[in-house]
Amino acid sequence: QVQLVESGGGLAQDGGSLRLSCAASGRPFVSIAVGWFRQNPGKEREFVAAISWSGGTEYYADSVKGRFTISRDNTQNTAYLQMNDLKPEDTAIYYCAATTRGAYTMRANGAGYWGQGTQVTVVS
Repeated sequence: QVQLVESGGGLAQDGGSLRLSCAASGRPFVSIAVGWFRQNPGKEREFVAAISWSGGTEYYADSVKGRFTISRDNTQNTAYLQMNDLKPEDTAIYYCAATTRGAYTMRANGAGYWGQGTQVTVVS
């Protein structure tokens, strides 16, 4: 079992930045790939980014590529999502997710473990 706790959401201006954190516990952090998804009311959950257990491979949705960066610190059992050049359409609840199946599976298959979500609101 993996427990995930997000933090760092909030309000940002159009063009601004936020950094989300995801603290993991419950099993060795290096045994899981970590990703971020987002969702708005009435819409499906959307893949944002994922990172392999080693941090050596990253995957991004086209809508955030070049603006968002996913990273992880395996000594701190924490993953991050640095969001730059934020746009109003980035407004959503952001969920940290984890899987034992590999980061490359997350875009299509989601994850087995989810955090509670953190709200990100971007205003113009």
